[in-house]
Amino acid sequence: MTKKISLMKLFLIFTKIGAILLGGGYVILPIMTNEFVDKRKLVSHDDVIDYFALAQSLPGIIAANMSMFIGYKLRGKWGAVVAMIGVTFVPFWSIVLLASVIGSLTENSYVQGALWGVGVSVIALIMLTVREMWQKSKRGAFFYTIFILTLGTLLLFKLSPIQTILLFSLFGVGFKRLRKGRV
Repeated sequence: MTKKISLMKLFLIFTKIGAILLGGGYVILPIMTNEFVDKRKLVSHDDVIDYFALAQSLPGIIAANMSMFIGYKLRGKWGAVVAMIGVTFVPFWSIVLLASVIGSLTENSYVQGALWGVGVSVIALIMLTVREMWQKSKRGAFFYTIFILTLGTLLLFKLSPIQTILLFSLFGVGFKRLRKGRV
């Protein structure tokens, strides 16, 4: 499924994604799916889901991590570098610009209204991400067991996301090893 794409085209695609990516890493899944699977057919849907899951479990910015995986798949090491620079280019310069005028913006009612609207939109995009991951997951007894245990652990013990991911990653590896030993 992998097609050849120039490094410049890759940079421009990721720059566009970085420019419209509001709300953090969870919003990137539908954007990446639309751009690389549906529109350009450069990677498979399973690849995007796998990269998203892996990007979440690594330290750093989810969008940058995921961009590097797709860039690497498409153009190797330089593709990963170009994709990461592209996806962070507009946000970086936006932060530099905003930092210089932040004091005057925080009191502006139009800016407050715009930020509220962005916040609501981000919630909707996160819900779409959850729906898409849920639909693409291979569900069975093990899936539902891990899901319920994870949810319960998060609600009862208030573990950090990192602790939760590590705990249930180890649980999943242990379960698969035990299961493999039985076969």
